[in-house]
Amino acid sequence: MFVIIGIGIVVVSVIGGYVGNGGELGVLVQPFEWIIILGAAIGTYVIGNTKTTIFGTGKALGVMFKGSRHNKASYLELLSLLYSLFKLAKTKGDLALESHVEKPHESPLFQKFPKFSHDHHTLEFLCDYLRLLTLGTNNAHEVESIIDAEIEAHHHEEAIIANAINTMSDAMPALGIVAAVLGVIHTMGSITEPPEVLGHLIGAALCGTFMGVLLSYGFFAPFARILDLIYKTESEYLSCIKNCLLAHMMGYAPQVSIEFGRKTLSPSVRPSFAELEETVTNLPPD
Repeated sequence: MFVIIGIGIVVVSVIGGYVGNGGELGVLVQPFEWIIILGAAIGTYVIGNTKTTIFGTGKALGVMFKGSRHNKASYLELLSLLYSLFKLAKTKGDLALESHVEKPHESPLFQKFPKFSHDHHTLEFLCDYLRLLTLGTNNAHEVESIIDAEIEAHHHEEAIIANAINTMSDAMPALGIVAAVLGVIHTMGSITEPPEVLGHLIGAALCGTFMGVLLSYGFFAPFARILDLIYKTESEYLSCIKNCLLAHMMGYAPQVSIEFGRKTLSPSVRPSFAELEETVTNLPPD
């Protein structure tokens, strides 16, 4: 939503300011300039990135417009799920988790938390480490290093797309100059034309520089920035799971274990102690 609002503000500010100052809007409509700049930008994007990054870009743009999936409600659900799992493990032992982690989509415990259960990647992430508990893993420091490495790899894979878009953004002003130079070359070939024709051709050429700079700093650089921020929220979500798991492995009570995760959250998404306590207290019985 905010991305769309931001795009609208950029367009209205730039075009509105130009027209309000007496500029002729038709001069900015230069489809061949757009073809040169955007076509070359897409071409360089294809040249400089792997197939995985290229095909992942469409999905990334969808993520950008939707925004972060995680808010206070999603963290309350996550911490409530972890509380239920840890309570079961404390009561009946870690082996009691085995039936739930092997078939989480059939687990009545996981089904109480539908939003989390439909997040395939995070569900698999959690179940993998719960499975280690059922196999007898009890060294929290060793598990922490493994989780950190996985979170880093996950963030790196996502950050590649944001970095690729940012690199393309950096190239667009130069590609705008390319379009402008080609426009000047075309103008020089029409040097015998009357001044009004030459003026139109020069204006069209300068539009290349304008479009390249506008696309770079007005759109694609902010796109890369918001993607990077959204991907960081995904890593923070996984880190919350990590902190709770490690606290459980160190022997803390379920309420204390989830508190370890809650305290590491950003203030904008962190539920209060009272909110979390009320939520876990009112969970339906197993």
